[in-house]
Amino acid sequence: MSTYRFDRLLAPRSVALVGASARERSFGGAILRNLRRAGFAGQIWPVNPNHAVVADLPCYPAIDATPEPADLVVVASPAASVPGIVAAAGGFGCGAAVIVTAGLGSEPGSLGYATREAARAHGLRLVGPDCMGLAVPGARLDASLLAEAPPRGDLALISQSRTVAAGIVAWAAARGHGFSAVLSLGQALDVDIADCLDHFASERTTRAILLSLDGVADAPKFMSAARAAARAKPVVVLRTGRSDPSRPENAATHAGMLARPDAVYDAALRRAGLLRVDDLDTLFSAVETLSRQRPFPGKRLAILANGRGVGSLAVDRLADLGGSLADLSPETHALLDETLPATGLAASVSWRNPLDLGADAGGDRYAAALAALLADRASDAVLVINVPTALSDGGEAVAAIAEATGRHRRGSFRAKPVFAVTMGGGADDPLKRAGIPRFATDAEAVEGFMHLVRYREAQDDLMKTPDSLPRDFSPDVTAARRIVAAALAEGRTWLDPQEVTGLLAAYDIPTLPLQVVPDADAAAEAAWPVIAAGGTVALKLVSPDIVHKSDVGGVHLDLTSEAAVREAAAAILARAARDRPEARITGFAVQPMLRRPKARELIAGLADDPVFGPVVVFGRGGTAVEVIDDRALALPPLDLRLAAELIGRTRVARRLKAYRDVAAADEHAVALVLVKLAQAAADLPELRDLDINPLLADEAGVIALDARAAVAPLATAARRDAGSGPSHARFAVRPYPTEWERRTTLRGRPVLIRPVRPEDEGMFAAFFRTASPDDLRLRFFAPVRDFNHAFLARLTQLDYARAIAFVAIDPAVAAEPDGTMMGAVRLHADANHRSGEFAIMIRSDLKGLGLGRALMRLMIDWARVEGITRIDGQVLRENRAMLTLCRALGFAIRTDPDDPDLVRAELDLAAAPV
Repeated sequence: MSTYRFDRLLAPRSVALVGASARERSFGGAILRNLRRAGFAGQIWPVNPNHAVVADLPCYPAIDATPEPADLVVVASPAASVPGIVAAAGGFGCGAAVIVTAGLGSEPGSLGYATREAARAHGLRLVGPDCMGLAVPGARLDASLLAEAPPRGDLALISQSRTVAAGIVAWAAARGHGFSAVLSLGQALDVDIADCLDHFASERTTRAILLSLDGVADAPKFMSAARAAARAKPVVVLRTGRSDPSRPENAATHAGMLARPDAVYDAALRRAGLLRVDDLDTLFSAVETLSRQRPFPGKRLAILANGRGVGSLAVDRLADLGGSLADLSPETHALLDETLPATGLAASVSWRNPLDLGADAGGDRYAAALAALLADRASDAVLVINVPTALSDGGEAVAAIAEATGRHRRGSFRAKPVFAVTMGGGADDPLKRAGIPRFATDAEAVEGFMHLVRYREAQDDLMKTPDSLPRDFSPDVTAARRIVAAALAEGRTWLDPQEVTGLLAAYDIPTLPLQVVPDADAAAEAAWPVIAAGGTVALKLVSPDIVHKSDVGGVHLDLTSEAAVREAAAAILARAARDRPEARITGFAVQPMLRRPKARELIAGLADDPVFGPVVVFGRGGTAVEVIDDRALALPPLDLRLAAELIGRTRVARRLKAYRDVAAADEHAVALVLVKLAQAAADLPELRDLDINPLLADEAGVIALDARAAVAPLATAARRDAGSGPSHARFAVRPYPTEWERRTTLRGRPVLIRPVRPEDEGMFAAFFRTASPDDLRLRFFAPVRDFNHAFLARLTQLDYARAIAFVAIDPAVAAEPDGTMMGAVRLHADANHRSGEFAIMIRSDLKGLGLGRALMRLMIDWARVEGITRIDGQVLRENRAMLTLCRALGFAIRTDPDDPDLVRAELDLAAAPV
C-alpha cells in the first residue's frame, strides 16, 4: 500500500488513544503525557471503557464513540483486544493506527494476523505492533513512548527497534540535532521500511534519512524504495545483528558458504546506494555531519591543526578509510608565506598538508590559514583541529574558525565544506551557529568527512553509464533450460559434470573438455588420447552426494599413464567407501591438465539467499576459499561497470594487475563471466547455486577448471509477463525485461521496440542532437540545450519495478552499430504503483508512420500487467497530433488547472477496452 494515507498518519488533525490511563507507568499514560507535552494542536480523545475522564480530558468508552473518526488511533490496550479495536477503527473511518502493544504474533491464526486482515478490509494503515510509536516535531505530535520529545530538525529516523530509536533520539537531543519525524516500526504488520523510504524521499522538510535495520521481509519492495530514496537524499543505515555467524541454510557450495547473511545485506545496501555504518558511534558521526553539511564533490581533504602530531593522526585515519590528502597548490603556499609570518611563525616553515600552526596559534593565525585553504582549488574540504594548550585561547580559535568560514560562504558560489575538532560547545557555540560540524576527535571528524564522500560516490555510481556487452554475446538460453529441466524431471538437485559444462558453454564461459565415464577402465580409455599426445589428465569423482570432492580425496592430478588412472580410480573409490559409505558413486570425470603457471585462481558463482534471492559471488579461489575469505558479493543483474566494481572490492583484485614478470590478467574477461552468471540467474530461475572454482585468469583470458551447479523447482509456478518470458520474482532488483522486446513493421519499415538500457545514453544523446527545436519544446515544454550526463542518465537508468521506457530503433541504418533511435515513450509509476505519468517523443520526420501509436500501446500493455490502473500525462495544448492520438486510445482530455497552455491526458485502465 506504500504511502497511502500517510498524511493521516504523520499529519493528523485528531488522535484517539485507546487504553488511555492516568497511571504514570502505563503505556496509555505515558503516550497521553507525551501528546500533551508536545503541544499537539488537534483533538485528543482518550478511549477507555473504565474511565469517564482521564487527565482532565473526556474519556470515551469505544473508538467509534468519539465525536468523529480520528485521523490517527494509538492502541495501548491488551493484546487480545487489538484486532477488535482495529476493526472498529477501520469501520468507523479512521485513517491510521499505531499499535504499541506487543505479543500479537504474525502467523495465520495469531492476533497479529487478525489485526492485519481487519485493517486491510478498511484501508486502515498500521504502524507496529510492538513499537515505540511515532513523533513528528513539526506537527507538535509525539504519539510515542520516548522519554523526551524529539527536537525539530531535518533528519527522519526510521527504526525497526524501539530501543535503538530511543537511544538515537536521546543522543541527538543532547547534542542539538533535530528530526522531521521519528518512526518505530516494530513488527511492521503493514507500514514497513520501504513505505517510509518512499514517503521521506519526497518529503520536503527531510534532508537525510537514518535507518535502523534488523531485517527485510520484502526484498524487491525494499530495494526499489531504497534506490529511489538514495537518488533523492542521503540514507544512512545501521543494521543490528551483523555479527551473526550463521551460514545460509543447506549451503553446499563454496559460493553459498561465502554468502553469509550480513555480507548479502551489505551487497544489497551498496547496490541501493545507501550509506552503511557499523555502530551507534559511527551513526552519530554521520548524524553530526549530515545535519550540518550537504554532500559535495571530491574527496581531497586539507587539514589544519595546532600540532603536527594530531594532524598526522587525522592523516592516518583518512588513509585507513580510503580518503585523499590534498596537495596544497603553489598559490596557497605563496599566500601562506605572505599572511602567516606576521602572526609569529618562522618564514622558513614548510607549508605541507597537514598544516601545523603551532601550539601557540591564536584566532588570527587560524583565520589567515583557513582563508587560504578555503580559497585553494586543490582541495575539496578542510578539517580544522584545535586542541587545548596553555599557550592559546581555544574560544578565540573557535570564533575565528566560524568567522572565516562565514566570510568564505558569503563570497563563494559553491562554498567549501569545513569540519572542526574542538573542545567545548554549548548553547552559544559559534560553530553550531555557523553550521559547521563539530567532533570530539580527529577520527570522528575524518569519518564524518568520508560519510559524505561515500554518499556522493554512491550517487555518482548510480549515474554511471556501463560499457556495452559484446554484440556477439547471445546465450543459448534454450539449451540451458533444457539441461535444467532434464535434471528436475529426474528429481535431481545437482547437475552432473557434463551438464554443468554444457550450461557454461550455453553462456560462452570457457571450460576444459570433460568426459564422464562409469568406471576405471572407461576412465583409462578416455585418458589415453591425451596421454598419448604427451599430456597428463585429472581424474575426479562424480557423485550426487559428494559436492566437495577434495573432502574425500576425490581429485587426482597429473596422471601420466592408463595404469595411473586405474590406480587413482581405485584409491578414490576406496576412500569414498570409507569416508562416505552412503554416497552414490556414478562414475568419474576425465579432463586434460592445463598448464597456465602464472594464472590466478579465482572463484565465481551464484548463491541463493533466503531474503534477496540470487547473489553473485567473486573472490580468490582454491580449496581454502572459505578460510581465506577474500570475497565480495553483488545482487544481479550486473553490467560490466558493476562487475568491475565487484572485482575491485576484493584483495585478489590487486593480484590481477601486472607484477614482476607476471602480465596483467584480462580483467574484462573476468567481469564478463560475472555478467554472464548474473544473466544465467535471470534466465534460469530454477538455478540456485553455481560454483566455478577455480576460474583461472591470466593475460590470455579465463577458463573454468571445475564447476558444480544445484537446481530446485520454483516454489510457485512462474508468472508470465505479457504472455511470454519468465517471472523474476526471486530477484531483489528487477533485471532488464527482455520479454518486452518487440519487432514490427510500420508501413514497410522494420522497427525494433525494446525497453531502454543504461548503455543507451549515447544513442539518446545523438537523438537529441538531431531533434528539431520544436520537437524538443513539445517534449520538454521549454527550449532545452544541455543534454548532460546526469540528464541522460535519468532517462536511461531505470528501476524496472517502478518505471519503463521503450525506445524505437531503426535497425536498418548501417552507420550506427545498434541502429538509429526513432523515438521513445516512458511511464513512471507512483509510490503506490497504482497510477503512472507518461511522456513521449517521436522524431518529426517520422510522424505519420504509426510509431507513436505502437509505443503508446506497448506502454499501456506494460501498465496493465504491472497492475497500474490510471495513466496520465501533460501535453501542450498546441500539440494536436498527440492529443488526437490520446483520444483515439481512449484518454480523457482536460485543462491543466495549473497552466492554461497545458492539458492533461488521462486513461482509466479499468474502464478502457483491452
